[in-house]
Amino acid sequence: MEKTDSQRNLDRVKATLALDAPVTKVRMVSPKRAQALGKLQISTVRDLLCNYPRRYVDMSKVKTIAEAGIGESCTMRVSVHEVKLKKPRPRLALTEVTVVDQTGALIITAFRQPWLADQLKAGMLVAVSGTVEFNYGFKRMTNPYIEVLESSGADFHGMIIPVHPSTGAIKAGMMRRLVQNALDETFGVLDPLPVLLRVKYRLMSRSSALSCIHFPHAMEEVAQARRRLAYEEVLLLELMLIRDGRKRADGLTPVSHVIDGAHVQALERAVPFELTGEQRQARDQILQKMAQPAAANHMLLGDVGTGKTIVAAFALAAAADTGTQALFMAPTEILARQHAAGLGPLLEEAGVTSAVLTGSTSSDERASLLEQLASGEINVLFGTHALLEDDVVCADCSLVVIDEQQRFGVDQRAALLAKGACPDALFLTATPIPRSLALALFGNLTLSYIKERPRSKAPRATFVHMLSDRGIAYDAALAACARGEQVYVVCPLVGQKRPEEPATGSAQEEDTYEFAAIAIEDEADMAGTNARAAEDEAEFLQAKVFVDYKVGLVHGKLSSAKKQEVMEQFRAGKIDVLVATTVIEVGVDVPNATVMIVEDADRFGLSQLHQLRGRVGRGDLPGEVHLVSGTKNPVALERLSAMERTEDGFELASYDLSLRREGDILGNRQSGASLLKLVNVVRDGALIEAAHADAFAILEEDPDLESDQYKALAREARVVFRAAQEVVGG
Repeated sequence: MEKTDSQRNLDRVKATLALDAPVTKVRMVSPKRAQALGKLQISTVRDLLCNYPRRYVDMSKVKTIAEAGIGESCTMRVSVHEVKLKKPRPRLALTEVTVVDQTGALIITAFRQPWLADQLKAGMLVAVSGTVEFNYGFKRMTNPYIEVLESSGADFHGMIIPVHPSTGAIKAGMMRRLVQNALDETFGVLDPLPVLLRVKYRLMSRSSALSCIHFPHAMEEVAQARRRLAYEEVLLLELMLIRDGRKRADGLTPVSHVIDGAHVQALERAVPFELTGEQRQARDQILQKMAQPAAANHMLLGDVGTGKTIVAAFALAAAADTGTQALFMAPTEILARQHAAGLGPLLEEAGVTSAVLTGSTSSDERASLLEQLASGEINVLFGTHALLEDDVVCADCSLVVIDEQQRFGVDQRAALLAKGACPDALFLTATPIPRSLALALFGNLTLSYIKERPRSKAPRATFVHMLSDRGIAYDAALAACARGEQVYVVCPLVGQKRPEEPATGSAQEEDTYEFAAIAIEDEADMAGTNARAAEDEAEFLQAKVFVDYKVGLVHGKLSSAKKQEVMEQFRAGKIDVLVATTVIEVGVDVPNATVMIVEDADRFGLSQLHQLRGRVGRGDLPGEVHLVSGTKNPVALERLSAMERTEDGFELASYDLSLRREGDILGNRQSGASLLKLVNVVRDGALIEAAHADAFAILEEDPDLESDQYKALAREARVVFRAAQEVVGG
């Protein structure tokens, strides 16, 4: 009997509700299997369906062993002839499987997969997929994909096998069964995307996309399914970010700033150089946002040395022209004082009063500053986390500027914004984030970019050295000292154990290499550093390398006062060589520093290395950066060689992202990108741009997503937002 429309609608609703049911509702998911799935963060039916295949074995073109060419990637239908488990050296298991067909024999070598010796038996029919090699008189494959077939193998030809992430307790075959059962449970699920968007981009339905991405009949289906689901991921994320950003101004009255007043005009006259075209464009974009009767949420992204702070100064002057105040927070005391020292005189010349407040400010000076701030006498207050204290009260704060905003937590940023009734927010970052990734991470912010340097800089060269060639780097540093210049030596891993390099020849070598173990975010990232070993390193360099020069040391376990003292001595030229285990205190402008040596450079991300090298060559003298690496991993060395080829931080960031996931680069501090399972921010730039624009258009039309066409989308966004909060412990 054919179902009525109401029955079909009811079935679709049931299927949609089943998405958020516990994974135990899926057939064959026992409590024990549910526990195993939990290790993959799979707790609901939705999670199981979002456990997308990490790759596919396309068996639509099967070759015999004789037909397969050397160096060719192909699939074969073969029988197991013999299985041997070998241990050529301690802690290295090697399974050797000889397979045959009617045309010949092939030897499979599987590193670190001893379980294959128990799973594969002589006479079994299997499909193997990999790259054919030739060694010792035989065709071979190293770590191919192996699929045990049914006894007849009749259904083998034309099959595409998905390879899902799995665990030891749930093998790949069982994972496929569980996913298929979940698809059966949710067949006909409602589509949250409005019909107009599906038609606009020619997107398949959600139900079809889930089926095709897990069990495609052709690889073209995979591409179309991924495009549909990736667009949905980004659209939901952008809706969540934009709505969340707008909540800050709910029920409040934002300030419409005066952007062409006397202070702004005076500041323009006071700046002793001409702004670049990009600086002027960024300044105008920021001021236009501040002039609007809405709370501005703007981010200024600028490569190292592009002059972001002078652009921000115009926003500070606009706040003064409006008769209000601004707070400018930096992550370290040295940076806060540097901003105050650099911008203070220009602001003073423009008639804008400013001061600086840090943790080391004396109690008497602090009391005086707070009194002037509360009375409105101070227009701009620079500072560190000290600005977050409860007794820091403004007369009328209309602008908050946060430098290197990624180094502050969500709560810290919110606490500073709470210092005003509804202040505009301007975030600065020197982390070179490509636009597509910035939209994915900060969809609730408007963006401005500065990529060109404000004046002709001295040339800066970067060199990559193996550990055995470290002496070349030291020779360059000694030559700089002889010329009266200064040197940084960055030792991020001093006293820390390096992870064991993967075995040479392993097919998993590229995947297992641990990139960018060090993130330059805050002192917590360097918690494992052995301070005593760092002191030993500084003593060694003083005694053996830089005998005739003064070597200083700064690391995270020094007191704030001691770090301040060391950095001031370095800036004053009293220290020739600064050894650092953390770079957060090195973000100071020392034009006389011309050489930097980075030890264990392969352990940093390219964007972080680029920020590091921005500390040399800042004046009229040419700079040199020497990256010393102890690894022999060709993938890691190829990454480092990119530093020699380009000075463009955004190009490096895009290259880094093409090799690794964004979470590896930015860490878990940026939770938004963790929701993007199918999106590649380099490859999918156009998709991200489209979804971001669509999200803005939808919310302009229906801010609360209450209309019939957006109700399903609103529900889906709520589910995603709840999941995001759970991811970050919200």
